[in-house]
Amino acid sequence: MDSSETWDKDAVAAIVAALKPAPGALMRILRRVQDELGWVPPPALPMIAHELNLSRAEVHGVATFYHDFRHAPPGRNVIRLCRAESCQALGAEALADHVRARLGVGFGETSADRAFTLEPVYCLGNCACSPAGVINGNPLGRLTPARFDDALERLLRR
Repeated sequence: MDSSETWDKDAVAAIVAALKPAPGALMRILRRVQDELGWVPPPALPMIAHELNLSRAEVHGVATFYHDFRHAPPGRNVIRLCRAESCQALGAEALADHVRARLGVGFGETSADRAFTLEPVYCLGNCACSPAGVINGNPLGRLTPARFDDALERLLRR
């Protein structure tokens, strides 16, 4: 699938038109595109740059600097694991090894069946419950491989 052909140009144009006058428009636009499309299509960046009278390099720089912006469509389920120090100190590496093996993907990858995307996060602000993760926006704390498997099984039964 060629991702450059699968994004909704009209949706991006509407977002740009609505948010263009706002202060800090670029970040607002990128965030809204991600929220509505699930990703920020790289071919949309020149269009955003043109509408905001910015260089393509400026828009590309912002879109690629922030790790939260996806540049490919995510899987149906997005799993984010904290990689920060507190989580590392309490077993996040073993958890990450388990999750990667269980899903069959590495960080920043989507499974071939598009069921899962695994993303690294460098602090979820849930340090008191390390190691922490998020499945489809639902925070999980004190994760172990067994607790992850339980959460995944509940997700798959839906």
